[in-house]
Amino acid sequence: MSETKHNAKKFEEVTISSQPVFQGKVISLQVDTVRLPNGETAQREIVKHPGAVAVLALKDDKMLVVEQYRKPLEKSQVEIPAGKLDPGEAPLEAAIRELEEETGYRAGTIRPICSFYTSPGFANEILHLFAAEELTKGEVRLDDDEFLECEALTLEQAQQYIREGRISDAKTITAVYAWQAYTLTGRF
Repeated sequence: MSETKHNAKKFEEVTISSQPVFQGKVISLQVDTVRLPNGETAQREIVKHPGAVAVLALKDDKMLVVEQYRKPLEKSQVEIPAGKLDPGEAPLEAAIRELEEETGYRAGTIRPICSFYTSPGFANEILHLFAAEELTKGEVRLDDDEFLECEALTLEQAQQYIREGRISDAKTITAVYAWQAYTLTGRF
């Protein structure tokens, strides 16, 4: 048995019951009662999410970002284009869709960088990060409840935005560091 499989069993929490609490448009919340490895029980509050994509879009040595208001933070954020997966939608399809919807650009090449869980302590959301290059102008198609502005940042500007807190979300910070590695090594 591999080390990973062994540790998974060693630390596994077996679900005894699951109680739905909320079903929304984007997320659902449930409270699970679990049996811990030591035989005791505990409750886990779990946010279920369909998954999402984000796109590091590079044009003329600049990264395309969007600025929009984020109600949970009560402030505007500068982020890379991103959005949730539609039911049955492949991450690559969603990345292509979100890039054009939010920035008005289409990618000549688009490839995966990595996938990661955003908050595994309480949510199952997985985010798929893509790199898009060879961009050509398409058409912005924002959702009815989306209000944002698109701009292009140099790597130095993006790093400055991180220091200033204008960029403070994990997906965009991850993208900036991936871009930095790409400029140094030619690989994501």
